[in-house]
Amino acid sequence: MNLDKKYTIYAVGILFIVAFTVGLSMLPNSVNFFKEEKSAMFVLTLSVIFIMLYEIKLTKSMSNLPFLRSIPGLKAIEEAVGRSTEMGKPILFVPGIMDMNEVETVAGVVVLGHVANMTARYETELDVPVARAIVMQAARQVSKEAYLTQGRPELYNEDMVHYITDDQFAYAAAVNGIMQRDEPAACLYMGKFFAESLLFAETGNSIGAIQIAGTGSQTQIPFFVTACDYTLMGEEFFAASAYLSQESDLIAGVTAQDVIKIILVLIILLGTVSRALYDLGLINLDFIKFIGI
Repeated sequence: MNLDKKYTIYAVGILFIVAFTVGLSMLPNSVNFFKEEKSAMFVLTLSVIFIMLYEIKLTKSMSNLPFLRSIPGLKAIEEAVGRSTEMGKPILFVPGIMDMNEVETVAGVVVLGHVANMTARYETELDVPVARAIVMQAARQVSKEAYLTQGRPELYNEDMVHYITDDQFAYAAAVNGIMQRDEPAACLYMGKFFAESLLFAETGNSIGAIQIAGTGSQTQIPFFVTACDYTLMGEEFFAASAYLSQESDLIAGVTAQDVIKIILVLIILLGTVSRALYDLGLINLDFIKFIGI
């Protein structure tokens, strides 16, 4: 679809949502359940839902999926698996130290499924130490499905995903010990990390492993960038499932997020300019106050 037409549909849809919101606010008090101070959030929520649904519909109707820029860290995963296969050494996958209620842990387990597909295909040893029992069950299920998908169920072993401890630094010490003893050719850190991130990355660097990290933890990204070969930062990590699976619904989610970001940037710019003009006395409308922020 032509981009001009698509963005025109978005503009018309958002204007309709705004008009609908204004209509709700004008209902008589006896039937008016709408809180005007929440109008901006109401419009934003409906706009996000509209854009997401339309992008999914549009992506499913396309013969070719939308272009997604390549992410070096994701492309390097296959290189890491190939390196481990050639060297006859295992791959160490660390899915963070938090439970499945953290979105970063879920994203890490999704990447694990992709890695397990490749280790099954190339018959490479996979080692996944975890710090939470529920994560262990999820990781085992994902890995088992990957080996079944590749037609190599006999290569799957439940012990490749094993629980260590919930304690942060005890877990870090155990994983570092695994690195020193087994000397994996590739170390992948995908999940929620805290102070143990640098301990992992420095140990992996000392044994000469290729290291790929992915996390949304802003305070830990600098450590991974410094010590790892590739790092998936923030949104790159969360979009990994769409890149790896190439499913239309997930890719539509990524493209919809880009559209929403553009809209938010425009709102921020408009609010900044209008506020400056309002403070200078050039206009009488305070846009920021008008939209309820």
